[in-house]
Amino acid sequence: MHHVSSRHPSPIWLGVLCMSVVLVAGTLVRAEDWPTWRGPTHDGISAEMSWSPEAAAEGKVLWRASVGKGHSSFAVAGGKVLTLGNTDNQDTVFCFDAETGEEVWTTSYACRAGNYPGPRSTPTVDGTLVYTLSREGHLHCLDAASGEVKWMKKVATEIPRWGLASSPIIDGDLVVVNAGASGTAFDRQTGELEWSAAAGMPGYASPVAMKKGSKVSFLLFSKDTLICVNGKTGKPQWSSPWQTKYDVNAADPILIGKNNVFISSGYGKGCAMLKTTSRGVSAVWQNTNMRNHVGSCVLHDGHLYGFDDKTLACIDVEQGDTKWTQAGLGKGGMMLADGKLIILSEQGGNLVIAEASPKAFVEIARAQVLDGHTWTPPVLANGRIYCRNDAGAIACVDARGD
Repeated sequence: MHHVSSRHPSPIWLGVLCMSVVLVAGTLVRAEDWPTWRGPTHDGISAEMSWSPEAAAEGKVLWRASVGKGHSSFAVAGGKVLTLGNTDNQDTVFCFDAETGEEVWTTSYACRAGNYPGPRSTPTVDGTLVYTLSREGHLHCLDAASGEVKWMKKVATEIPRWGLASSPIIDGDLVVVNAGASGTAFDRQTGELEWSAAAGMPGYASPVAMKKGSKVSFLLFSKDTLICVNGKTGKPQWSSPWQTKYDVNAADPILIGKNNVFISSGYGKGCAMLKTTSRGVSAVWQNTNMRNHVGSCVLHDGHLYGFDDKTLACIDVEQGDTKWTQAGLGKGGMMLADGKLIILSEQGGNLVIAEASPKAFVEIARAQVLDGHTWTPPVLANGRIYCRNDAGAIACVDARGD
């Protein structure tokens, strides 16, 4: 199942990136790391300032790798970058040196590639441990230094048409995944089941933690409902019906202020702003101005940026009104840093940097760094932007300024 790679490719880049580091659970974690799906704040937004759109536009690729088919994004922590891929019906967790691309370790297990082949979820790094979820429900806890399997649980009996896509999230002592009707939680150290929902078909989105004081709830999409569950018990607190064609609720819920939640799905469904209270949930507005098929939006200064089906769009959070649209990028992947959108186009591997402004789409920089098709959002971490396509080609792009 597991092996530590003996391949040692020649380093492509041997520069030293100066930055502050802290020691967390025995692992060095940089302030500008991206240790889990949608980043440390689970919203696709990075606090990183030490990068340059102009440098990214030069398209300087520091290293490349191939990991097999899939849509997994990247977790970057402690000088390592992790992702998942599938080759010949075998999933592999890859750990690379984030700076050089040297393979540090791999861990593999049998898992059918399925249609739109390969893993959907992204690894989560928590101190000295790594968590991954396969499309068939293998939840692994691995040693971050070696890839050694600490424990594995099969988390689901009902698998949606295109496989489980939830990335694991950590909250306190729990690791939570979107499996079952409304989530499943395990002790992150031992793998012991803490709580699970009734049997049922999950959606494709990852859990989102909603914290009010010391109380934690999780927002989870089933195939046809947004459900809020108690973080300690998994008991449903409220639910809001959200039926989408083919049961594809793939984009994560987004917290807006203290009490509002934005949701969006494709196939013509559209989006809604929900207001939550102790008594339940109600819609503030609903329209079809943002139809997220696969990628989630990002929030910046009262506006949401995302892919309305195949068109990049900006809408305001107050009414959901469209501010602008921009064609030509397909159903791409996206994140935000320093008030700028970092976009990877669906076709052709174009890395595009644009202003996050409601006034107009203003492109700052563009470079072709891959080819082929991709739905995976790029990741900026410590001055490097990591991109991949569905076939598993990875490009690490130098985005460091002077």
